[in-house]
This record gives sequence, C-alpha cells and structure tokens, in this order.
Amino acid sequence: MFELRRINVGFDFDVSMRGIHQAGGGVSGKTQTVRTVNGAVLAHLRQVYASHAGSATEWSPEKKAAFLKDIQHDTEAESAPELASGKAWDFNEFLRYMTSSITNAVAPPHEEDLSWPLSSYFISSSHNTYLTGNQLSSDSSADAYKNVLLRGCRCIEIDVWDGDDSDDDGETSSSSSSSSSDDEETKEKRKSRFSKVTGKLPKSLTSRFEKTSLEKPGNTAAPTVVPTEAPSTTPPANPLQKVSSGKEPRVLHGYTLTKEVSFREVCVAIRDYAFAVTDTPLIASLEVHCSHEQQETMVAIMRETWGDFLLPEPKEDAKHLPSPAELRGKILVKVKYVPPDAEEEEEEALPGDNQTAKAKKPSKIIQALSKLGIYTRGVSFKSLTQPEATMPTHIFSLSENGVMEVHEKSARELFEHNRRYLMRAYPSGLRIRSSNLDPAVFWRKGIQIVALNWQNWDEGMMLNEGMFAGTSGYVLKPEGYRIDKPLPAPSTPENPQATAVKHYTLDLTVQVLAAQSLPLPPGDDNPSSFRPYVKVELHVEEPGERLDKDALPEDGREKEGEYKAKTKSRKGCDPDFDGQELRFEGVPGVVPELSFVRFLVRDDEVGRDSLAAWACVRVDRLREGFRFVHLVDAEGVETEGAILVKVGLKLR
Repeated sequence: MFELRRINVGFDFDVSMRGIHQAGGGVSGKTQTVRTVNGAVLAHLRQVYASHAGSATEWSPEKKAAFLKDIQHDTEAESAPELASGKAWDFNEFLRYMTSSITNAVAPPHEEDLSWPLSSYFISSSHNTYLTGNQLSSDSSADAYKNVLLRGCRCIEIDVWDGDDSDDDGETSSSSSSSSSDDEETKEKRKSRFSKVTGKLPKSLTSRFEKTSLEKPGNTAAPTVVPTEAPSTTPPANPLQKVSSGKEPRVLHGYTLTKEVSFREVCVAIRDYAFAVTDTPLIASLEVHCSHEQQETMVAIMRETWGDFLLPEPKEDAKHLPSPAELRGKILVKVKYVPPDAEEEEEEALPGDNQTAKAKKPSKIIQALSKLGIYTRGVSFKSLTQPEATMPTHIFSLSENGVMEVHEKSARELFEHNRRYLMRAYPSGLRIRSSNLDPAVFWRKGIQIVALNWQNWDEGMMLNEGMFAGTSGYVLKPEGYRIDKPLPAPSTPENPQATAVKHYTLDLTVQVLAAQSLPLPPGDDNPSSFRPYVKVELHVEEPGERLDKDALPEDGREKEGEYKAKTKSRKGCDPDFDGQELRFEGVPGVVPELSFVRFLVRDDEVGRDSLAAWACVRVDRLREGFRFVHLVDAEGVETEGAILVKVGLKLR
C-alpha cells in the first residue's frame, strides 16, 4: 500500500458519524482525493506512466502537456498548475496528479448562475420529510428535517393536523411521560387509522407489510449529518430543544400508524438548519388538515419561529417569479392559494392520485395562512388551461401517476407550462415502503420540484445525487427547458421563447482497471467471501418521453436504464479488473444535463447480488481519461473506496 500522507481530503468529520454523504448541496468533486494507493491500482498507474514515458524515465513537459490535453481532456484551468512549472514529471509527480481532486471522475458543477426565475431551476426536494422510515408505521421526527437540510435539500414537506388532548408531549416519538392508559389509547387510535388505510390497499401490498411491526418504525432514519461547510450568515438560534405541544398542531402522515411530532418543534428545527449549508431559498410545502383555529396557531408559530426568514407581504401580486439570488436566506411557504375575494373551497383530488393516506379532503385555508404563500401559491390542478395556470406565482402539485396522465394527453403543453411556471411531482401513495420514483423522467418534463423519500437510498435518490451533488440544491435547467431570457414579458419577436432542446448521440466507453478499499455489503463482515463486480448503467430519455418521437431511429431502446454492462467478478476489497471494457455506442436522443451514469459495485452471490457501493454522475459532468470514481456505501455513507477507470466519451 502506497500512502499519500500529504493529501488533505477536505473533510474533518466525526469518525463515529462516518461522514454521511450529502446529496444536493453536499460533497464537491473539488474536495475528493485519494489518501492511499493499494497494490492493483498502483500497478495500473505504473503501467500508464510507463506507456507514455517511452524509453525515458521522466515525462518531458511536452509529453505532460499532451497527456493532459489529449488523454485527460483537462480544461485549461485544470491543466494550468501542472503546466506552469514547466518541469518534467517523474512517477511521484504523476502519482501526485493522479491522486488529486483533478482526477475525480465527477467534474465540479458549472459556476452557479442564480439570476434566472425560480421556474428555470431543478430544486432538490423531499417528500413527507418528517418520516424516518416507511409510509405507514414509522416515526415522525424533527430530526428528519435537520438531516435533509444538512444534506442540501431545498424543498421540504410538512403535513399538519389538529392537536387534541391526547397530542401532548406523550405522543411525540421522544417522550415517555404519558401514562400507560394514555399510551394504550394512543395505540388503539393509531391501529384504527392503520386498519382504515390497509383495508383499502390491494392484498399484494398489505401482505408486504405483515412483517412490519405496528409499534415500531419500519426503517431506520439516516444518521444526523455533519455539514462540510456552513455559509449561512445567521447561526442557529438555539439548540433544538423539546417543545411542549399542548393542543398545538402536530405533524404526521394522516390515517396511518405513523407517530407524530409537534409543528412547533418542526419549525424550530427548520429555523436552526434551513441555511446551515447554503443560503439559497428554502421552500416549505404545507399540507394543511387543520381547523381554522389551529391554522391561526400555525401562522403564529411560523411568524414567531421563522421571523425575518419569512417574506414580507407584498403590496401587489407579483407579475413574474423572482430569482433564487433575490431570495437568499428566505423561507418560501407553499400553501393552498385562496383569493381574497373568493369563496373558500376544499381541495379537489388530483388526477392519478391514489394516495389513500391523503384521501380525506383537507380543511379550508384561512386568509392569514394563504397570504404566507407569496411566490409558491398552491393551486388544485384541473387542466393546463384553467385560469390559474397563467398566474405567475402558482404551483401545481401532482402525483407521479397524475403527471403521466397529463403527459399522455398534453405532453407539449405540459412541457411549455413548466418552462415558465412551477410544478411539483411526488411519489404515489402506494409506495408504502418509501421507495422512489425515477426523478429524471419528471425533470425531462421540465418539473422543477420532484419530491423524493430521502430516508431510502435507492435508484431515485442515486439519480438525485447525480443531479445535485456539489451544488446549492438549485441546478439551472438546460437550454430549451426554460424561457430564453429571464424576463417577465410573454414571448414576442423581441423576447423569443427558448431555443429547441439539444439532443445528441452518445458513445461511451468505460475501461475498468482496478478498485481499492471497497466496502462490504450491509451485514457482511467477511472480505474473503466478497466477490465484487462493477456494473455500469446509462440512464437516458426513453423514446416515449420525447416530444419529437419521429426523430429517433426505429431501434431506439424501449426502457430507460436498458443500457447496462458489467465486468466479471473478482475477489476481495482491492480487486484487479484487468482493464475490462464496457461500451455503449450510438445511444440516441441524449440530453447530457439530464442523462446519468451509475456505477454499482455488487457482490456476486447466489440469488440477488447485494449492493456494496455506488456512484452516480451526470453525463455532462463525467470526465474523460484516467479517473477515480469515488464511492459511497449502500447506506449513503462516504467511503475510501474508489474505482480506477479510463473513460472515453463522445457526443455527436
């Protein structure tokens, strides 16, 4: 093992926390380096060095420059430090370069431009943020908000319900002060709610839940995160303390067995951590099921707790959406819009929404609460031609099934709407184990806010990581997905609409050389039985998603993720893959900013192969040449694991 003591990986996290990965606003490629180089990796690096050195023992400045330009395709800025010295490279100098952050397979994101309207960005978003596990029987916790905020999430969800006499501190997940009789009464109420929901679910779904205890959460929440940086100018006000809820509103997943937490405690957690890792605006999406009296309490709690983080009430309605740069350090409340001069109506069901947990119509929204929604006014979706669909500050929220129904009937109209106005998509209510939808499918429809279950590291969250890693949680849409200019005026010859979406044909080659320090799959503690292989999956737009379907060749792939290839398996945590080559040639209809490469390390076993580690990279951020793919484990935890690869990428 070759140890690189001089390298500083850029983190100072508590070893006991193991450095939880931050998706969306977290780890940047600029800080990821290689601490040590193990046998197989070192051998391959020696071969690379020797093959370019020729008969000489050193690389001349000319050979060095040619390698950086022709093999690595480094930018001028990346190459400048190496070329400025004008010195030859011996192997130690080459090794210093190869273990630096410059050789991370993930390029840093482009310099952020936060000057466009809110609708021009994809926003890192959470669904049912309060839950620590599954959708039916897990705990609700204020710590869940702390967790996602420290991981860079910029849109959180809060389901708010009336408090009652049984909702004192004894019903929060962290309290043990209730009497045993109160506990039994609470359990019976929760079981009754649970039975109402499961009674409406298909047997195929309820049978999956038989093994889940009705008294305990189904999954374990991710550990608390230690942020890598804290740009906020406002430090946390007070340490998060237990707040007496009394008859104040509570947060939970209605008509289920999930435990509740007080609304006030959630607001305190949001106040303390909203801007701990970034000062870009935070959207708090409220799902309100409270009486008028309790809604007044909600307003009072938010004003008291969030204070100047809230936007002042405008003198007149906004004529266009502001930019994230104009809203730094602000909490935007998303709540149902009730016009001041209109009769209040109960919210209607959304198309394709099978969420049994939210089947009951919510209470009417009072004006004092509705007025907090300034740039994020929730409007019940009926059609893309309803009058509110051109209100600059409206936002439609649709389930994944609802979005697909609208896309099936009005694909182009949906896409055009999302160029200028906000939309939110959330998982189906049938995802009781908190699985996730494929966010890329919805991003390609221009939807800015695609809410995911952050407590579950599955394919959806991996793609979310590929989109938002190293960013502030806001990613500017590619050309064609936003209005051409950040102007409020409608499209005219002087202010044209966006240019057409650019599609490419992709040729991708990944040569897998070796790996080191691979983590074992969860529950496995025997490295000698570990037989890892590397699987590479390419996630691109399906032919059915395209607005111009005729532009694709007849042999276009039918399913996203069908482009898959894997190496042969090897033994141990430091395997040599002997340069096995994985090729993806002539992939049509690729939008690089919305296409992803997933690297999966799995254990070759009898039956299902367990996931050991992974990485996900957006195609436009995948670097060419000899690179290290830095890995996180199956639970989203940073590891020392890395794969040495050679990447060839061509867009035509």
